[in-house]
Amino acid sequence: MRLRNPLKEKLARGEPVFGTFVSLPSPPFVQILAGCGFDFLIVDCEHGPVSPETAQAMITATAVSSCVPLARVPWNLPWLAKPLLDAGALGIVFPLIRSAEDARRAVAACRYPPSGERGWGPFYAPSRWGLDAFAYSGSADEAVLAILLVEHIEAVRAIDAIAATAGIDAAIIAPYDLSTSLGKPGAFEDPEFLAAVAEAERGILAAGIVLGGLASTAERARDLLARGYRFLCLAYDVLLIETAMRRLLAELRG
Repeated sequence: MRLRNPLKEKLARGEPVFGTFVSLPSPPFVQILAGCGFDFLIVDCEHGPVSPETAQAMITATAVSSCVPLARVPWNLPWLAKPLLDAGALGIVFPLIRSAEDARRAVAACRYPPSGERGWGPFYAPSRWGLDAFAYSGSADEAVLAILLVEHIEAVRAIDAIAATAGIDAAIIAPYDLSTSLGKPGAFEDPEFLAAVAEAERGILAAGIVLGGLASTAERARDLLARGYRFLCLAYDVLLIETAMRRLLAELRG
């Protein structure tokens, strides 16, 4: 038996996939979201108060469905990715990639030698996916997704070199940090920001890498799909909850 990644298989067929970031340290919440029909959930260890123990429980909580657990690390360091992969995550999202060397290090953290630098120790991931340790480690390189966040103007300037790095599965253009790196936080209609996004889109699509982005509304998601995006993060958990609760209260208080 071999490790399968349903999310990677959908992307290989050219299908769009939908997920969200989960920063709330709550396995029951992940279980609920997984049951909603998301293709993937990203356990957010960068901006959420998620401990390693809770991250493992959140990853395990996706087992109620076909939802694929991914995780975002706080920084592009192998030792941060390792325990999340060993917990059963089938992909790592690496923040603030700025160069081809950054991209190479990210990919290496997701692959066992000789292809990469991932240490061997899959004590928990195999049982999450119904395999023994060596069946898991023998096929993990093919199944685990290496996903980069393009969220700095330096990454945009180096996009062709970054996108040419072997082993990248997807690249997500992150508007909040990208606009901040331009000194224009939240100025999503600014011409300089729009030009940076267009350049990043061009480089990613030209390299044949899956293009990802953030959409907080269905209308925005449809717009991105029309532009070639296939990996869509539908906002993030806190925003989804805030939006729903504020709307409900506004309707009640009229």
